[in-house]
Amino acid sequence: MAENVFVSPHPLARHKLTLLRRRETEPKKFREVIGELASMLVYEATADLATRPLAIETPLTTTEGQVMAEKVGLVPILRAGLGMVEGAWRLLPQAEVWHLGLYRDERTLQPVSYYNKLPVAPTVELCLVLDPMLATGGSAIAAVDVLKQWGVSRIKFVGLLGAPEGIAALHERHPDVAIHVAEIDERLTGPGDAFPSGYIWPGLGDAGDRQFGTA
Repeated sequence: MAENVFVSPHPLARHKLTLLRRRETEPKKFREVIGELASMLVYEATADLATRPLAIETPLTTTEGQVMAEKVGLVPILRAGLGMVEGAWRLLPQAEVWHLGLYRDERTLQPVSYYNKLPVAPTVELCLVLDPMLATGGSAIAAVDVLKQWGVSRIKFVGLLGAPEGIAALHERHPDVAIHVAEIDERLTGPGDAFPSGYIWPGLGDAGDRQFGTA
């Protein structure tokens, strides 16, 4: 496994990913499980967040606690990344959310940008790029490019599934970006497969279509 790539070791992640893979899982359940799995992955991805001490009163005495010292931004890649936001917000209710609209040209497999509403200057110390599928890596690379140009220095990618090709591409372009996924699958589909090229195999299909019932 490449350096700076983290696959969740938790058995619940395996269980929830199996539910997402099943063809029979309907959109409502699919959305619920994506949120649950996103919470788990964000929990693992934020294990190194800085904290600062805070004096507090418990019902019994005064003690010192710890509170977050860094602001976190959630950057879902539209549209599939939207399903991961609620799960991330359960753990980080104070996180800011900035949307990036990127879609993959099915002919060239290259990302096409169509929406970007980032503020003029960064307002957070850490950005979590949320996208269920790290397939070719094109959209993730484009998102990280935009965030670095914006001025963010700490960026992590959080996704459900990664293909070796996409992980290698993102890692080669941005080796400083940690990649957190629930599983690394076998490969991407290609010309010899009976499916469109560029899909994660065995995968779970199109995460956006399955969330929004547009398959």
